[in-house]
Amino acid sequence: MCLAACVMASSASANQLPSPSINKALKANKINSEALSAVTIPLSGPGKSAFMNADVLINPASTMKLVTTYAALELLGPAFQWKTEFFTDGTLKDGVLDGNLYLKGGGDPKLNMERLWLLLRDLRANGVRHISGDLILDRSHFAPPPVSVFDDDQNDQSKPFLVEPDSLLINFKSQRFIVRGESNGAQVVMEPPIGSIELINNVKLQPAKNCNNPVISYLPQDDGHTLTVTVSGHIAPGCSTQNYLSLLDHSRYAAGIVRSIWQEMGGTILGNDMLGQTPKDARLLVRAYSPDLVEVIRDINKYSNNTMAKQLFLTIGARFRNAADSDDAAAARRVINDLFIKKKIATYGLIVENGSGLSRKERISARQLGMMLEAAWKGPYAAEFISSLPIVAMDGTMRRRLRNSQLAGQAHIKTGTLNNVRAIAGFSRDINGDAWAVVAIINHPQPWGASAILDQVLLDIFSQPKRTGNNLAR
Repeated sequence: MCLAACVMASSASANQLPSPSINKALKANKINSEALSAVTIPLSGPGKSAFMNADVLINPASTMKLVTTYAALELLGPAFQWKTEFFTDGTLKDGVLDGNLYLKGGGDPKLNMERLWLLLRDLRANGVRHISGDLILDRSHFAPPPVSVFDDDQNDQSKPFLVEPDSLLINFKSQRFIVRGESNGAQVVMEPPIGSIELINNVKLQPAKNCNNPVISYLPQDDGHTLTVTVSGHIAPGCSTQNYLSLLDHSRYAAGIVRSIWQEMGGTILGNDMLGQTPKDARLLVRAYSPDLVEVIRDINKYSNNTMAKQLFLTIGARFRNAADSDDAAAARRVINDLFIKKKIATYGLIVENGSGLSRKERISARQLGMMLEAAWKGPYAAEFISSLPIVAMDGTMRRRLRNSQLAGQAHIKTGTLNNVRAIAGFSRDINGDAWAVVAIINHPQPWGASAILDQVLLDIFSQPKRTGNNLAR
């Protein structure tokens, strides 16, 4: 492992890292050079690798999602799919299912309302109308680790981006609250409708010059049976606003949304909602498959979806868990570590807590991440991996970055942001059309303006010396 002395040597022989333009950006934003770790590696063409604080173990924020999604492609394969199933231990006659209905989750990260509706529609098409027994939720697919605390947002579990993974994750267990100012008063609508959630509308109409400043607050109170949400504030006539909140636990949300959709279809479930495992002799009624892994990692990387990344991380663990693993997170860490060793990537100091980057514990060096990107470029699923990353100035979390530069459309870059972290990692082209792997991560107590520094790293890559006809030969 290359330690501090080696870091200094590699930086001294680096190909212009930090460049004068990067130094200028660091100085302008009052960030010391020790806070920036960067690596640029030529993947085609005659360029030279460059390193800056490359072996310092740093918090990568959401660029850690690249580790999880790359490992998933290598370990699960691009065609991998999750499945969600309905089973029964009873008999079906004349539309009545005399027995229990088991909903068995398989860890699908993208089981939304539309796809659950289709699965229930399939159940209906197979002759089920009324269920005499209980709705039993089987959440046994994952062996999850203890829930970690993320202090940046006071561990506010009502925020959808903090939703924890689950074997039966549905719609990110989130509710959409829509508030509209109408002539007869303010209206509050909740989607999806769930019977155990009761709304109290205390929103008032208040004239305003525009719709930019509605003031709406949500106060949930839960007695264990009914969740009452009091919506207060004011909104102007003709205006509307919406907010997403995660207020129920996974079990109550899953049961509530199944019952809501099933009731809309004209079906009934007479029994209670319960947790349990599907009996081995239960009969399969219907099954739904998720989109393939390539589509899922696109959502994770383009839009930096934390819950889906955590779900994928546990999926890796569940696939390879053995008796020695304490849980699926431990199993995922083990196989990812083994994958890095197989690819000849150093694992010293590598810490992957949940695979999403939404963590204060996760650590990786810029060199390790850069070498992983190089391995991905050389791997069989390079196209699938690269295309999952945001395109500079075009989509995902990079859609508003570098819009008026020559780099627009020329790079696929994953971003990362925490209170004290700003990060980019991915693939970029230079002015000659040659490809580079790039990692640039700032860990600093006040990283204000850090995006300008990271953008400058990308601009420097693009501004490689332009080759003439005499030096185009490889």
